Amino acid sequence: MRVMGRNDAILMMGLTVALFVIFSGPVATLLDYVREIEATRGLHLLPALVILATIFSFHQLRKRQEINAESLSVARAAQEATERAAEMSRLVAFGHALARTMDSESTDSIRGVLHAHLPLLAPGRGVWVMTRTRSGHWESQATVGESMPADRERAARRALGEADPVVGPSPTEICFPMIIGGVPEGVLGVAPEPALTDHQRSVLSAAAALLAVSLKNSELFREVRENSVRDALTGCFNRSHALEVLDAELRRARRSRLPLSLVMFDLDNFKGINDRHGHLCGDAVLAAVGATMKAELRGSDLKCRYGGDEFMVLLPDTPLIGAKQVSENLRRAIAEHPVTWNDGQVMVTASFGITSINQGENDPLGAIARADTALYRAKQRGRNGIELEEQPAALAS
Repeated sequence: MRVMGRNDAILMMGLTVALFVIFSGPVATLLDYVREIEATRGLHLLPALVILATIFSFHQLRKRQEINAESLSVARAAQEATERAAEMSRLVAFGHALARTMDSESTDSIRGVLHAHLPLLAPGRGVWVMTRTRSGHWESQATVGESMPADRERAARRALGEADPVVGPSPTEICFPMIIGGVPEGVLGVAPEPALTDHQRSVLSAAAALLAVSLKNSELFREVRENSVRDALTGCFNRSHALEVLDAELRRARRSRLPLSLVMFDLDNFKGINDRHGHLCGDAVLAAVGATMKAELRGSDLKCRYGGDEFMVLLPDTPLIGAKQVSENLRRAIAEHPVTWNDGQVMVTASFGITSINQGENDPLGAIARADTALYRAKQRGRNGIELEEQPAALAS
């Protein structure tokens, strides 16, 4: 805040002139007295006083400039401290947001956090995140601003020290590798303009480390979840997870009124295979059946190892006649592909029971029981066959 305004300065000038006029007589007498002393004593007082007054004025001017410079420096330091505190606050918020995604097996929640927080961590510049899959492919997780996909991948590969086979100008993005346990997970990249400060680089480096941990955690959580619901031998879902999915599909079918079919099948004389060839051969047969199911069925079909050598297949949006055709294709594929074991081949066949889900049905165990009953009839009629659920005569006609 200014101590004196413009009008105050004019007033002070007027006061100074008035004082000079008032004291002009004594000042003149003083000057005459100084000249008298100089003449009698041989001294030069007046020039000395002028020199001292000049030096004092310059000293005061320099002191004032130093004070102003120090004030500006303190102001800049305070502003930088405020900006750093704000950057750290945004980094902490980013870490908290990522922490809330720790129990998620999907990267969609992490992508949401990236799109919300990356513009705050690097305001006014393009930011992107790319991760590398186990197969070596690069996937874009988030992009804020404009950047060509090829440029991002080239910059990411160079940041990780990989060869760049693409001929052309070098990418200009600034990259922060995301590394966990010495293994690179991906790259956080930002545009070089405006120039990054050292503190901004530190913040973005910390953000890349936090993001790497979250992405790795999501991958591990997904693997644990996948292992917990899948049968390791066949690759099919286990019984408990299949019942959860079946219950959800029953609710969906009630809402959509779309057809839903259920297939139960087991392997014929599987105990005999174990008795003749051993349980390792039985495991090989089960694994081969799981592979055949994966090859023959749709990705949306639920494939479950229900127990032992019994399997369950849930066919969404599939009527009974369609389920019969699917089962026939699967039965034929199992029978036509014997399992190689100890320089020989083990023939495998399966028996199938099929039921359709009734409109409004909400009991998954009831549907399983009907399909299981049809499967038992297929066993009684010679195995390696297909039986549909028994329907009332009115419906059958």
